[in-house]
Amino acid sequence: MRALGWIVAAGLVAQASAAPAADLRPDQQAFFGLYKELVETNTVVDIGSCTQAVAQIATRMKAAGYSDSELIPFSTPDHPKDGGLVAILKGSDAKAKPMLLLAHIDVVAAKREDWARDPFKLTEENGYYYARGTVDDKAMAAIWADSMIRFKASGYKPKRTIKMALTCGEETSYAFNGAEWLAKNKPDLIAAEFALNEGGGGRYNAKGDKELLAIQVGEKASQNFTFVTTNPGGHSSQPVPDNAIYELADALEAVRRYEFPVKFTDTTRAFFQAVSMAPQTPAPMADAIKRLLANPRDEAADRIVSMDKAMHSTLRTTCVATLVNAGHAENALPQRAAATVNCRLFPGETVDATLAKLKELAGPRVTVTANQPIRPIGIPPRLDPKIIGPMKTIADKYFPGVPMLPVMSTGATDGIFLEAIGIPTYGAPGVFVDADFSGIHGLNERIRTDSLYTGRDYLYDLVKAYAG
Repeated sequence: MRALGWIVAAGLVAQASAAPAADLRPDQQAFFGLYKELVETNTVVDIGSCTQAVAQIATRMKAAGYSDSELIPFSTPDHPKDGGLVAILKGSDAKAKPMLLLAHIDVVAAKREDWARDPFKLTEENGYYYARGTVDDKAMAAIWADSMIRFKASGYKPKRTIKMALTCGEETSYAFNGAEWLAKNKPDLIAAEFALNEGGGGRYNAKGDKELLAIQVGEKASQNFTFVTTNPGGHSSQPVPDNAIYELADALEAVRRYEFPVKFTDTTRAFFQAVSMAPQTPAPMADAIKRLLANPRDEAADRIVSMDKAMHSTLRTTCVATLVNAGHAENALPQRAAATVNCRLFPGETVDATLAKLKELAGPRVTVTANQPIRPIGIPPRLDPKIIGPMKTIADKYFPGVPMLPVMSTGATDGIFLEAIGIPTYGAPGVFVDADFSGIHGLNERIRTDSLYTGRDYLYDLVKAYAG
């Protein structure tokens, strides 16, 4: 995910509240009410309340016919506002393993003074819904909850048990994480043959046409490391070679220069093969990709492919300095210098092995440690035809002619906690975002209204296809 810098001029914005359009179907109007309530409930860590948000959803689910035994709210005494909800719709076939619908309901912070509109008031304007969380990840959370409500209210009897987990804490590495807590403390509650999660979706091109659909099949693991070097210091009028800032800078420069080796999973190999054969891929890039697929040690091919930053990150583990703190006075030699290095570990790569490499790069004068929390390693699901097949079949109905690609996320989702306990997790396609990523994590987050409602229909049909 990325932060975006553009903003609509305040004087040109019509401050209209979102309201369900008159031409919405009755079921869409009901969904809009749930979606609006969820989006307008602030769930920023340490500010809002995920517990309140899931309580509101549970109230709607009870009205649809769910019993208390089918709705399991959870929280911990030390994190009362970071609660979540597990809901269960029991299947008729005891031999069919359950499926799990996962979504996080916490959102990235948003300051009113930075936004063209109130980030916690859903506003409809020019075919878009604007607010924090309109996409990430309250669109999926609302769609999952709405689907579960529709199933129960209509009397639908799935063969496979459908479970839903709405959790808090995905957007922060330091706070309580509901998906991690469930995986560690209630694995039987969420046990499933597979899970559907965020990370997939669709993308419009700059012209507004549907460009591609993506299925997330695997992800990197995010891990932070701290580099620290210390010296006795002294008066700046008498500099010496042993300088904490210089030593830290040398270590970070070594990290900058180092390229982790190229690796492929089944997912990334399929992705690069598709890119190499796409007619819009320039010939030099296509040739370099083919050479790299044949020989991951082809450094010349790697240099060409890695000119694209997204492809560079998809090929390997990456580490980058993100924070620096050094010195204590402007007229004193530094006694301490520290930096945070954020790494995105390729599936299968361990924190210990990455730490060993960083220590080697940093040298003996710099102490390198792995920060808590330490996340599980990435375990990529396989490209299972039983999962991929229905996604493509239903996509042909809703998005005819739009190509679908498997992708590995270079970011991180809560799916990594499920995969650690043996639940293959797939980022479902269906909801399209703009080419600039629709302001996710940045200013003026938005979603096209037709993308939301069509994506809702697609995902509803997809869940029914898996549930039998």
